[in-house]
Amino acid sequence: MTSRGAGTAFSRKNYRLSTEPEKSKVTGIVNSRLLNDYLHRVFTSADGNQPAAAYRKHLTFQNLQEHLDRLLGEENGSEDSRDQVAEGRLGPSTVVLDHTSGFEGLLLVDDDLLGVIGHSNFGSIRATTCVYKGKWIYEVLISSQGLMQIGWCTLNCRFNQEEGVGDTPDSYAYDGNRVRKWNVTTTNYGKSWAAGDIVSCLIDLDEGTIAFCLNGISLGTAFDNITRGAGMAYFPAISLSFKESVAFNFGSRPLRYPVEGYRPLQDPPIADLAKARKLLGYLKNVIHIGIDVTEGKLVEKDTSMWQLQGEPTVLITLAHIFNYFSPLMCKVYLVEDVLMTFLLSILERGGSVEAHPLIQQLLDLMWLLMEEYEVHECLKQLLMSLLRAYRFSPIIPDLGLQIHYLRLTIAVLKHEKSRKYLLSNVLFDVLRSVVFFYIKSPLRVEEAGLQELIPTTWWPNRFTKEGKESKEVKEESAEERLRRRAYERGCQRLKKRIEVVEGLQVQILKLLLNNKDRGGGEASRYIFLNKFRKFLQENASNRGNLTVLCPPEYMVCFLHRLITALRFFWDGHKAKTPAALSSEEAYVPPQLFYNGKVDYFDLQRLGGLLSHLKKTLKDDLAAKANVLIDPAELQAVTMDDLDEDEESATSAAQSQRPSTALAIGGALARPGWLSSPTLGRANRFLSTAAVSLMNPRRPLGALEKIKVRTLSVEQRTEEDIEGSHGNEGLLVGRPPEEPDQPITENSLLEVLDGIVMMYNLSVHQQLGKMVGVSDDVNEYAMALKDTEEKISRCPKRRRDIHEELLKSQKVFSEKLNHLSRRLAWINVTIYSKEKMQDIYWLLRVCIRTIEHGDRTGSLFAFMPEFYLSVTMNSYSALKNYFSPVNSMEELPGYEETLMRLAAILAKHFADSRIVGTDIRDSLMQALASYVCYPHSLRAVERIPEEQRISMMKNLLAPYEQRPWAQTNWILVRLWRGCGFGYRYTRLPHLLKTKPEDASLPSLQKPCPSTLLQRHMADLLRSDRDLAPSFLNSVLNQLNWAFSEFIGMIQEIQQAAERLERNFVDSRQLKVCATCFDLSVSLLRVLEMTVTLAPEIFLDWNRPSSELLLRRLAQLLNQVLNRVTAERNLFDRVVNLRLPGLESVDHYPILVAVTGILVRLLVDTDVQGAERATAVLLADPCFQLRSIQYLLGHAEPSALAAAAPATDKRHFSLHTYTEYISTEELVKVDKMLSHLSEESKQAAATTLPTSEEDLCPICYAHPISAIFRPCSHKSCKACINQHLMNNKDCFFCKATITGVDDFTKPASS
Repeated sequence: MTSRGAGTAFSRKNYRLSTEPEKSKVTGIVNSRLLNDYLHRVFTSADGNQPAAAYRKHLTFQNLQEHLDRLLGEENGSEDSRDQVAEGRLGPSTVVLDHTSGFEGLLLVDDDLLGVIGHSNFGSIRATTCVYKGKWIYEVLISSQGLMQIGWCTLNCRFNQEEGVGDTPDSYAYDGNRVRKWNVTTTNYGKSWAAGDIVSCLIDLDEGTIAFCLNGISLGTAFDNITRGAGMAYFPAISLSFKESVAFNFGSRPLRYPVEGYRPLQDPPIADLAKARKLLGYLKNVIHIGIDVTEGKLVEKDTSMWQLQGEPTVLITLAHIFNYFSPLMCKVYLVEDVLMTFLLSILERGGSVEAHPLIQQLLDLMWLLMEEYEVHECLKQLLMSLLRAYRFSPIIPDLGLQIHYLRLTIAVLKHEKSRKYLLSNVLFDVLRSVVFFYIKSPLRVEEAGLQELIPTTWWPNRFTKEGKESKEVKEESAEERLRRRAYERGCQRLKKRIEVVEGLQVQILKLLLNNKDRGGGEASRYIFLNKFRKFLQENASNRGNLTVLCPPEYMVCFLHRLITALRFFWDGHKAKTPAALSSEEAYVPPQLFYNGKVDYFDLQRLGGLLSHLKKTLKDDLAAKANVLIDPAELQAVTMDDLDEDEESATSAAQSQRPSTALAIGGALARPGWLSSPTLGRANRFLSTAAVSLMNPRRPLGALEKIKVRTLSVEQRTEEDIEGSHGNEGLLVGRPPEEPDQPITENSLLEVLDGIVMMYNLSVHQQLGKMVGVSDDVNEYAMALKDTEEKISRCPKRRRDIHEELLKSQKVFSEKLNHLSRRLAWINVTIYSKEKMQDIYWLLRVCIRTIEHGDRTGSLFAFMPEFYLSVTMNSYSALKNYFSPVNSMEELPGYEETLMRLAAILAKHFADSRIVGTDIRDSLMQALASYVCYPHSLRAVERIPEEQRISMMKNLLAPYEQRPWAQTNWILVRLWRGCGFGYRYTRLPHLLKTKPEDASLPSLQKPCPSTLLQRHMADLLRSDRDLAPSFLNSVLNQLNWAFSEFIGMIQEIQQAAERLERNFVDSRQLKVCATCFDLSVSLLRVLEMTVTLAPEIFLDWNRPSSELLLRRLAQLLNQVLNRVTAERNLFDRVVNLRLPGLESVDHYPILVAVTGILVRLLVDTDVQGAERATAVLLADPCFQLRSIQYLLGHAEPSALAAAAPATDKRHFSLHTYTEYISTEELVKVDKMLSHLSEESKQAAATTLPTSEEDLCPICYAHPISAIFRPCSHKSCKACINQHLMNNKDCFFCKATITGVDDFTKPASS
């Protein structure tokens, strides 16, 4: 402003002033005497004393500016001397990080050169200014709590990727991650730091000491006698590992924790500070002093209710003050030190934010009297300072600091014009405003005051040593009950305090989602929507780039506050529009997914890529939804795909596509989450190998193929979203299946869609991560219980052991006290009942959305995959993460929700409209897990019969060309509990070992479903084609799995027998165990089929029955021979007990085979038993000793050889009486005697067959079939099996048209 301070013509907003007395009546300016008194009262001198009226100069608006200049210049003389270059410091007066030469490794540095992120193994960087005498301080704001070394170094220090600050002789560092200090050697020092802490680094070059403080609390002197003297000057410096981030404050902002006697490296703007404080004093005077025109005197006013009320005298006085005050309010130091402090002091009087309209009045004044660019800068700096203050305030018991800063944020955002400016330009663009919705978790429980809030700690003792919940629920002792209740009361106190903060955070979101503030442009909600969508795009499209991603712990809090605010507006709309849906019935209508009004970036749809769907389903879109796809757009999309696929790294670098601008200095670069806690400027990329630092460089992450499209949302208006006059806005293209009823405001539907996407991006992963604290509590509780038992058993004479045990007990108790308080915090902020209800609400929203989408037929393919993922994941979170504290069974409508989810899984795991292999696998795994738990299995049984039968039909589809292992596992789970010796949860030989996780689906107790088994039996009996194709595929897979298993154990045995030391690859062991488990589960499915529908094998009127029975017998004999041979390969590998092969044992595979044999030979009619016996004995691999092995009848030769080794125990089903009933054992005995008798008779009656009469393919059976037209011969078994896959003759390759029975002529 060139005219500022020049002459009396007041140019800012060009007020025309007049001195003529008669004008005063018109303009409303008071008479000169009263004006003189008023101006002298407002503009007091520095000492605050008013000269006597006779001596003071008569003030008018004409000479006010001159008077103000004199007042503001009073102290400048004394300040000039103080503002000289401080002795003891070298370098620029503005201190920043040295991005030109003072760094090592790869680093990302903010544009203000104060924030830094590590981008390599161990990067180091120092500041531009050093000190050589005096006492100095700077602060570091810790944004991530990982490995960093912060302190001081000299110019001589040489760092590399392994050695950083503190690893060389003249560098000194504090490391709060490992709680150590470093100067070549290292010792314990200080406390552990956490994200959100502030470390102060102090150096006293007069005494030669270095010290550190954490959040203003001194950690003591770290180093003394540091090297001083000629040429020794110390720079602030840091070394940090990959992804770690901090921001420095050398004095460009007021220090949060100044230390008396120590100066910041960068001097505060003393002259400007004094001026700003004086001007603020004048501003306060204007607010305090009122003019009573009728009485002609000045009066004191109540400041809290002050309003401008259009008084010209006051307005012109304020205009003069702001003439000087405005340019000062663009400086970050002054905004934080003067303006923010003043605004906070207004709110300190208590009451609600609404009770302080003064802040709104002041913001009105700023917009009226300051230039627009000044208001913008001032508001930006104010919000930035508030965010910093909120994020880096320590947790105190009443959360008072966080509440204080949030209240001011609300007060500022209540001002409509300010809110819209901040939303449009600052909140999501420059700031990481999601931080406002985060409540950080205290790592150091003592400082957070949790000991006072929760004086009594408690933890559950319901776990046995195996980590499973003990069956017998012990009665709580009276003392335990008292402790638990006291702990729960403490948790309630904590919850009330945290709810206050959460309530304020929701208020902020309610302001941002306001859609009634249309004064001066678009309502806040529509600005927020566009910014929110862009925020989601950044997080969805940059999964590998950590500087852009919002940390998951922030996402969780943001999600819950957004759900609360959304439901508030949703139900508010319902109250005004009774026809609309309530938030309890909320869903996202299917047209949002295909009408192009909401951008889903490049996220995968259920039916594949959007471009592909638009081409293949364009007719359906036109017919059902009246949506026409422009052919030009189709062509553009196709070219776009080509461009994306073929784009090479070089062309990307040359063309500077938006994704490359993430790097460094590009125009589109976004705020760094990690480095600077609040700033959002483009990061600079520093590399010791850099040619030019200012060249935009490609980011290091795997971002090569990511395309960032310019969002169409930027141009959307309220009308585009909400619609008007027949235009449906976001809901255009309603399909006929969708009811024609209002749901809610369209804008809220888009917010809801964004919430579902947020859960998918990172919320679920964070919910799973935080369960770790609960697991730690359980582990320590078990360790403590174990130690206390040992103490009680310890003999009195062993004092040494007793003392060690007491020490352990003390350590475990202290750790549990700490963890149980921390767990209380996490349970309140993440796993509380209210949070559980939010996730449950989200699950129900997704279920309803999928149900509505499913009704649209082919258009269901447009739904983004994440809707199905969130449905499965949110159910999993409710079941597994919230369980100990809150039970899912207590949620309203739980049974119905479970059934609807079961219907979705049952229908869509084999839905042809879903093409993504990952999402199909996830659906199958979810269904497999679902049938393992009794309550969810019952839900599957409650879905409509038609859907149940359809599900079973899909499960019985042939196993070729599809992922069959999961569907086979589902069938096994439906059978477990019904099979022979199949009532176990864990294998008998594994009972003594501790399960990895007792809550795993595979470790649940058997809960067979007779209803679904009945459906399976009906399908196999009624569908003549289904049974053979299904069973042939099962037999094929069994053949493959068992062959692979045998091949692998041969390799493992050979490796084990080598003399030299060798290691078997753990992956090979894992694959080997998997093949064994697959073989067992396939055998169980065969057992299930034989039991439910034996006629498929034994009714030879069915065309394929005999073949299936022969194949089954062949495979069973192979398995038995391999597993039961004495001292064979299987035996030797099992006895090695290799880690990874724990599940490989005789029991599981032999009982599965025995189950099938018993069903075929004993539990069937006479004719069936005869057929099965004949086929089994006819198989050349059949050996009776394999059957005898099952009951421990070893061969005589083997017994003689094994006589010396008396400890060798033989396998026998009789030893597993806990697992196999007496009735089952009787059946095995019966089967053995039957087979013994039959094999003797068969041996006696069999005539020797000449070699010519044997089948030339298998040499096991006589020739019994002749082929047409070529007349070649084989046995029936061989040709039938061959014809399943191939129609060509074995011998001449002629196409076989038919097969006839062949009997040898009697004459020959």
